[in-house]
Amino acid sequence: MTTTNHNATLLLVDDNATNIDILVGVLRDDYQLKVALNGETALKIVADTPPDLILLDVMMPGMNGFEVCQRLKSNPLTAAIPIIFVTALGEATDETEGLRLGAADYITKPINAAVVQARVACQLKLYNQAQHLESLVQQRTSELQHTRLHVIQCLGRAAEYKDNETGLHVIRMSRYSELLARAAGLNQPFCDLLLHAAPMHDIGKIGIPDNILKKNAGLDDAEWLVMRQHPQLGANILGSLDSELMQMASRIALTHHERWDGSGYPNGIKAEQIPLEGRIVAISDVFDALTSDRPYKSAWSVDETMAQIQAGRGSHFDPNLVDIFLSLQPQLEEIRQCYLDNAPSIG
Repeated sequence: MTTTNHNATLLLVDDNATNIDILVGVLRDDYQLKVALNGETALKIVADTPPDLILLDVMMPGMNGFEVCQRLKSNPLTAAIPIIFVTALGEATDETEGLRLGAADYITKPINAAVVQARVACQLKLYNQAQHLESLVQQRTSELQHTRLHVIQCLGRAAEYKDNETGLHVIRMSRYSELLARAAGLNQPFCDLLLHAAPMHDIGKIGIPDNILKKNAGLDDAEWLVMRQHPQLGANILGSLDSELMQMASRIALTHHERWDGSGYPNGIKAEQIPLEGRIVAISDVFDALTSDRPYKSAWSVDETMAQIQAGRGSHFDPNLVDIFLSLQPQLEEIRQCYLDNAPSIG
């Protein structure tokens, strides 16, 4: 949020009360002012109510101005606040040190009122411009992320519609996957990528003939050979795109039908050879498939489905992930109810 001269808050830091009084006299007509007589107090004020700009003396007892600047610039919450050193130290090496630590400007004492006013106004203008640009970047980034997620969900729904499944399947199972990843202690970037990558797990079904995908009876051996091609087809589609998101989506597409005991497909890998994201999606995908109506079956109850997943612990599924998943039943049910197939909208 940008500020104007009349509502900008400045923090004046100097151990000499006379120097503080001089600065107050120069700046009080244009700004809201706070004062501190030492570095420790300055840091407390900034932590409680960050100012828009700090005028900071260097030579103070205890914590000097350079130390205060270093502390502020090392903290992401205060690093952007512009600091102007106001000091009697006039050597070039002192000025260089102040700028090296991240100060925006350097004014030597005795001060010139017009110079102080001009330097403060200039730095506030630059600060406001930087904040405005950051806001625009964040807004644009949010819009791009929303658009990307929407496109990804559309891709996932395209595959599901072709397979006689509903588009909400990809929304539910991606949220189940994210929930399981968080409960397993995985970090925020991984969980975010998983949420966005999981909807594309079955994109390879686009390459499977309709007479196989839409068959209401069991598949024969030849048809199963064709059906089992869809993980590799999906990986081929997604893996050609050089981004972290698409690379994870490709791994999920390729491995979400692999099994912990090595009896899965397409490559028969087992246990931790299966990427973690593939093991997570395998559980979430089966959970949603079993708890949803399909042309060839009615939905199972959540309790029946959990019992089936428990039965697959250590054979079909990663046993540790199964234990975590079973503990999440209330949250899973909440997601399922939020994104029912007959819900009026999706998101």
